[in-house]
Amino acid sequence: MFQPLTKPDLGTASAGAQIYCRPTCFVDRPHELDDDCLRVADSMVWFAAWHISLRDGLTVKSAIVPVPEWDGWIAAMTDRMAQAAVAQRAGVARPRGNLQLGERTIRLNEPQLMGILNVTPDSFSDGGKNVDSEAAAEAGFAMGSAGAAIIDVGGESTRPGAPLVWEGDEIKRIEGVVSALARGGVAVSIDTRKAAVMEAALAAGARIVNDISALRYDDRAMEVVVHAGCPVVLMHAPSARSDPHEGGTYAHVLFDVYDMLAERVAACIAAGIDRTKIIVDPGLGFGKGVGDNLTLVGGLALFQTLGCPVLFGASRKRMIGALDNEAAADQRLGGTIALHYQAATQGAQLLRVHDIAENRQALRVWRGLRDAALTV
Repeated sequence: MFQPLTKPDLGTASAGAQIYCRPTCFVDRPHELDDDCLRVADSMVWFAAWHISLRDGLTVKSAIVPVPEWDGWIAAMTDRMAQAAVAQRAGVARPRGNLQLGERTIRLNEPQLMGILNVTPDSFSDGGKNVDSEAAAEAGFAMGSAGAAIIDVGGESTRPGAPLVWEGDEIKRIEGVVSALARGGVAVSIDTRKAAVMEAALAAGARIVNDISALRYDDRAMEVVVHAGCPVVLMHAPSARSDPHEGGTYAHVLFDVYDMLAERVAACIAAGIDRTKIIVDPGLGFGKGVGDNLTLVGGLALFQTLGCPVLFGASRKRMIGALDNEAAADQRLGGTIALHYQAATQGAQLLRVHDIAENRQALRVWRGLRDAALTV
């Protein structure tokens, strides 16, 4: 149940209370508001208010605070909370810049597409489609031609109940595909949680590691990424064990997911990974029900406060079927586009999808609407 937050609440909160400040009230015409709105990083997304939440034990109180009133609310906070809030504001403002992937430069000032290429027999929506290395590489090239900036190659299904794949078999599945795509000039990401697979893929030409366990599953994973100096995607999953869907009990899913990712960002920075090379992903569908997923979509802009690019992936996911009469995975394109369009409006820098051409078209319309709002 919603409870309103007041300034006096900030001064009487317990020593362990936490503050969360996410952008809200997004606007299309910032030039009409002068200094009354702020920009998300170096994107085309502006907002006119902060959604400030105070989490004190199991109680959450929230308020919508217009941008010009920010300083007054900061003054009402304890020093510890004010420091956290100021850091979150700085994270939102920090330019995301570019991803330099070998000779490829991926500009993050507008949303970019990451194409999903599963080289598996059992992935939830396209299992068995690309098990042949040559066919898989051709599919990856087609995605690039259709508008994918990055191709994310995975050799192990992480759907609920999927069996664990031995790393040697996973390497055999992905190595030739990664090599062929990289030789063809494609920016390749490797979707794995195993250090040996990361090493093999990076040696074959992959430029990013996308780890659903946020470098927690394999003890050597952090070392591999630090040594390679490559960007890394840290995804939230409730478990770092064989079944990433295990657990999934949340006091408040948005804040619980945020706290875990904030901790993993800090751990990566402490290990020597530059913040500019860290990408965060809230992990829709991993140990999360439909209500949890909808909450994460609605509060996605909170993750911008981490100062890292945000990756959002809802392509063909179960939540779409749950909201539309149990639509099959291959009948979820409309829901996929709707969710990724919503993510773009909250500043998401990377969108991980199966259907490139259709999502590319949606983003072009999104960009056209943004451009028109700034000039009409």
